[in-house]
Amino acid sequence: MASDDRWLERLRLELAWFSGQAALRGRGAGAILRFQRVRPRRRGAFQPLREHEITPQFLDRAIRALQRWKYDFLGMDEVCRRAVTLPEKRRFVALTFDGATKDLINFAYPVLARHGEPFTIYVPTAFPDGVGEAWWLGLERVIAREGRVSLMMGEKEQRFTVTDNAGKRALFSYLEGWLRSLPPAELSVAIADLCTRYRIDLATLSREASMDWEDLARLAADPLVTIGNATVNYPVLANMKDAAALREMTMGKAVAEAAFGREIRHLAFPFGDRAAFRRSHVVMAEEAGYASAVSTIPGIVDAEGRTNLRALPRISWDGRLQSLRMLRVLVSGVAFAPVKPTGSVTSRT
Repeated sequence: MASDDRWLERLRLELAWFSGQAALRGRGAGAILRFQRVRPRRRGAFQPLREHEITPQFLDRAIRALQRWKYDFLGMDEVCRRAVTLPEKRRFVALTFDGATKDLINFAYPVLARHGEPFTIYVPTAFPDGVGEAWWLGLERVIAREGRVSLMMGEKEQRFTVTDNAGKRALFSYLEGWLRSLPPAELSVAIADLCTRYRIDLATLSREASMDWEDLARLAADPLVTIGNATVNYPVLANMKDAAALREMTMGKAVAEAAFGREIRHLAFPFGDRAAFRRSHVVMAEEAGYASAVSTIPGIVDAEGRTNLRALPRISWDGRLQSLRMLRVLVSGVAFAPVKPTGSVTSRT
């Protein structure tokens, strides 16, 4: 069903392009693009996280295209200014990168530096410290290697047999959703149990995928780079008590400020979709001293204060797609309904 929805959405965007809407209309002040991993294409049929990856070549093509389309490239400080002032003639785009993964400095940064355009990275501070758990990578590694998977789900041991890549993808989707639904302590126990059973060293896997503080210091020295925070451990905030969620935000900010010797003004809600955070977390972001907080709820940033700065929408690019036509439709805003200033985040209990 998810695959069918993806292709229906692709068809809708292609129709928008061919109807000329993207060329005729540009809604809002601009768009914030969200990327995660940037690295060369990998071989192998089982790549459940491929939608979160783009190649350096596609990043280069996308930047060149946005330059041709006359977009202003902004860091998040300037995004905040454009979001509360009168509309300007040129629309903007902000390039943002989540996760602070090693391939950002290895593969993305050379492309970004060559173009000389600003960008923002959001750092979950436990990961450069070497203690963050990239549980999604552990889950991917287990299912990639095994045809039979067993683990404790609640009080019961569950067993799964997967004989082909379609089955592996379905199992990954199911277990990823279940793990994401757990409070952080329970998630840590569950993924530790799974990785121990199948001899996956999650700590090493997580460290190898993440930048260290030396890598980040190199990026921070570039005046075109804005450093933001993505909490400490990158948890699903909606699965936490409010006091613990606020602590994740404030401690992540404090650690990053101590590491970089500067104020950290911008936050990314971990995962960032409607199930990942609540309206109360938007309020907490302001209490913690952040000037902005970005989500992964798709949409366009409006001018004149019509978009909540601490619930900013972002367009998450699906790395399985390589269409610049669809990119142009998305950043134009044609594909999105207007986002209400305070109603963009649904309150959840």
